Amino acid sequence: MEITKQQSGDVLEVSIKGRLDAYWADHLTRALEEAVRDGADHIRLNMAEVAYMSSVGIRVLLKFYKQLQRINGSFAVSNPSEAVKTVLDLAGLEALLAVEAAAQPAAVEPRPATRRLDREGASFEVFTVGSGGALRCRLIGEPELLIGSRFTTQHCRSVKFPEATFGIGLGAFGGAFTDCQARFGEFLVAAGSAAYLPTDGTNVPDYLVSTGALVPELNVLYALACEGHFAALARFEANPAAGPVTLSDVVSGCLDAAETEAVGIVMVAESAGLIGAALRRSPALEAMETAPFTHPEVRSWLSFTPERAYARSLALVVGVAARADAGELTAFLRPLGSDVWPAGHLHAAAFSYRRLQKGRIDLKSTVATLFEAETLQGILHLLNDDRPIVGTGQSGFVRGACWVAPITEVVVERSGRPGG
Repeated sequence: MEITKQQSGDVLEVSIKGRLDAYWADHLTRALEEAVRDGADHIRLNMAEVAYMSSVGIRVLLKFYKQLQRINGSFAVSNPSEAVKTVLDLAGLEALLAVEAAAQPAAVEPRPATRRLDREGASFEVFTVGSGGALRCRLIGEPELLIGSRFTTQHCRSVKFPEATFGIGLGAFGGAFTDCQARFGEFLVAAGSAAYLPTDGTNVPDYLVSTGALVPELNVLYALACEGHFAALARFEANPAAGPVTLSDVVSGCLDAAETEAVGIVMVAESAGLIGAALRRSPALEAMETAPFTHPEVRSWLSFTPERAYARSLALVVGVAARADAGELTAFLRPLGSDVWPAGHLHAAAFSYRRLQKGRIDLKSTVATLFEAETLQGILHLLNDDRPIVGTGQSGFVRGACWVAPITEVVVERSGRPGG
């Protein structure tokens, strides 16, 4: 099969020549997936020189028709050969046959962004999503007990995460401390959906999605829990000439979008590769002086990404960040790049790829669709790999959506002293 592409205004014209059967369907699928990842929202498939199309070929056409419809794009067949037109007619899929205007972007006046922010690596469109949006951040537990693996039953508490609360930390789904003791690992929660990575050797991430009266609840050793309302939605796109936008640049854009010194962030973005680490062993089994950061034991305690992982996936990133000292919050933060600031604490869940709808989108439905329709592949605590020579740097992103709000109140809740 021969495939050629030509951009015509906002429409990508893809011409194919040959047979669209089971053998060639994957070839066409890869070509169309690459086009969609590169930003094509409106695709017209010229099938004038297709001699045969099987049901497998129909499935490919329907897949991209539905995928682009979901993001307000379009997909249509133009100039179908008689063989293609006959198959589509018999299958009742005339909607796929392009009238010229069908593959053109709808003439809808775009809803203007509240603000535009241009940075060296990316451009941001900022939409206001609520007046007076602000967050109260609870610092739960004592993260310093991770050094030496010193968590015990007195350091564990049950925390519920309703829809208006997002957070990250070390925790587990299950009963009391003894039930979770061998499984505590990194977790994140946003918009009523929670995911965590067990440390019991299974290495398979688990999740809970709020349904009816069911609210995600975790037993946590420590956590950052932010509650309140978002102030802005910041849509960003990497500058093609500069390559993927780094995590620190995305966070700097979020701080600017929220017009604050400390920000809470929930982001859904197309990943160009994530850099981070995850616990391999629970830090609540037994105290151990060398756990978990002492060399060489660190290799048995932590799993690091030797290179960018989960490229070409969709990442849900949750956490907090600041551009300067943020008081009690600062102890939870680490530099995101080569400079001391901005600093942050962010966890990421990687899902199978799907294109994000453009413009103003809803957080809850976006996150729920990830858990319901895509495959949860892994969870990482995002880090900057700044090792000399061999370091792989920061996580990178192509485009995405960030819901942000200023952190205006910080409450410290130490073990046994809620609200203290």
